[in-house]
Amino acid sequence: MIPTDTIDKLEATWRSLSALCAGLDEAQWKLPTDLPGWTVQDNLAHLIGIERVLEGLPTTGHRAPAVAYVKNPIGEMNEHEVDARRGLAGAQVLAEWDALVERRLQSLRNGDDDYFAVPWATPTGPGTLADFLHIRVLDCWLHEQDIRRALGAPGHLAGPTAEHTIDRLIRTLPIVIGKRAGTPEGGAVVFDITGEVPRHLVYEVTGGRAGLVESPSAAPLATISMTTDAFVTLASGRRTADQVDGVSISGDTELGRSVATQLNMMI
Repeated sequence: MIPTDTIDKLEATWRSLSALCAGLDEAQWKLPTDLPGWTVQDNLAHLIGIERVLEGLPTTGHRAPAVAYVKNPIGEMNEHEVDARRGLAGAQVLAEWDALVERRLQSLRNGDDDYFAVPWATPTGPGTLADFLHIRVLDCWLHEQDIRRALGAPGHLAGPTAEHTIDRLIRTLPIVIGKRAGTPEGGAVVFDITGEVPRHLVYEVTGGRAGLVESPSAAPLATISMTTDAFVTLASGRRTADQVDGVSISGDTELGRSVATQLNMMI
């Protein structure tokens, strides 16, 4: 099946990134982001590197120097592509990005069922190219938000791509609430996301596992409420709970803090 909806979301995010970066000066391109060692420009360079792989284009032969924030082979590959473009002006990186976006969209819009059914390794296990692209929406949108936070230019926090990302990140909440935070058997936690992408979620622990329920069997132990931006920032591991505004906890504040401080769902 051709994932038209996924392609639409990718295009919306790519176009939003291009528009956001079009007016940046060189100082803005070099602003640091929440990702260790990466500037605004580096975030876009990273997206270029991955999209080149997906397009079947050659990877860089450049090798970046060893840095402490690179922890694994995937991180090394990413760093090579990023470092290969650090000597360029931001406008040059944007020009490469814009040209690559047009090429990628042509490939995606013209792909048939077989193209998207090709087996592909994804961060969540074996899948197809279509599965990988579904996760790619999240990755591209998160990097757009990294750039926006660095620039002090909030935006694109609503709409299909934002909802797509929030709903993918939510999938890990049962692990956070049941396992990481240690919510006791029979206990329930309410998790509210407010703002652009509102979500009201109630989790109850049964048999040692937290599951989504319509209403708890007893009064919830804790209620955690946070803005859409706060949830995205915490769930993507960009900042810690004490660095983020827009979080409130009622009931068992210790349990609530345990959930909020362990929301990082990114590998």
